[in-house]
Amino acid sequence: MTPETALDIGVQGLIIAAKLAAPLLITALVVGFAISLLQSITQVQEVTLAFVPKFIAVGVALVVAGNWMISELVSFTHTMFDRIPQLLGG
Repeated sequence: MTPETALDIGVQGLIIAAKLAAPLLITALVVGFAISLLQSITQVQEVTLAFVPKFIAVGVALVVAGNWMISELVSFTHTMFDRIPQLLGG
């Protein structure tokens, strides 16, 4: 295995990790921003007001995007397993 191949596998791994984390992180970011904006408008600074809606929204996002996330991960894993003979020089 050449250094370029190892770097390519590493880059693909980072890209798939970013793709899988994006729906959950973006959901938490949007909900957190909305709750923070609401808290700053109403002057209510309660920590649980930010945590509970984010927790629920991320759970909903996981249910909605979970099937896609699993299929992407399975596809990436199959691709990596298919590359094993090539990586071993066969």
